[in-house]
Amino acid sequence: MINIYNKDCLEAMKEMKDNQFDLAIVDPPYGIGAGSTSFKSGTRKKASFFRENDWDKKIPSKGYFEELFRVSKNQIIWGANYMVEHLPISKGWIFWDKKTGDNSYGDGELAYTSFDKSLKKYDRYWSGANAKEKGDIDRIHPTQKPISLYEWLLMNYANEGDKILDTHLGSGSIAIACHNLGYDLEGYELDKEYYDNALKRIKEHQSQLRLI
Repeated sequence: MINIYNKDCLEAMKEMKDNQFDLAIVDPPYGIGAGSTSFKSGTRKKASFFRENDWDKKIPSKGYFEELFRVSKNQIIWGANYMVEHLPISKGWIFWDKKTGDNSYGDGELAYTSFDKSLKKYDRYWSGANAKEKGDIDRIHPTQKPISLYEWLLMNYANEGDKILDTHLGSGSIAIACHNLGYDLEGYELDKEYYDNALKRIKEHQSQLRLI
């Protein structure tokens, strides 16, 4: 079951039970201004998903992380290198190697995990402001991640029957991955336009599968 909500995730988590979710996979704001004019450069200026806003002005509050760790048994947090002051020490980090080569984009991204595992690497080429999934007309979010990345996370860190939480749904890639692999997901997205676009993307994917 995929349930997504246009609601503030912190307020929602305050109403949740302890350990309500087996695994939280989240991609919160990194505080690097991904929605600001100064962040736009090159092809990003022309990207249809870009619009001026302040959603990435700062990282989540200490209270967000306290609630996240309370309501979920395990966590995977993208961009956690920007938020280490709120996180326990862990050896189980993930490096997503985007194989971008020597260009203006970073070589990859980091994710914190609560798992007692050695550092893992995921390889997938995903370069530039307009990188998108096969079948998508265009990207719908500035920090959109590939469905295959979330499928890899689920296959390597989730167990059958786990309930998954995503506090910052963004483009909805995790919802499609959970649908493909049969995981229950509860996701939250505060921005109404991103929420509507993600919901449309998820429904289109589900309808395409039904036609196969």
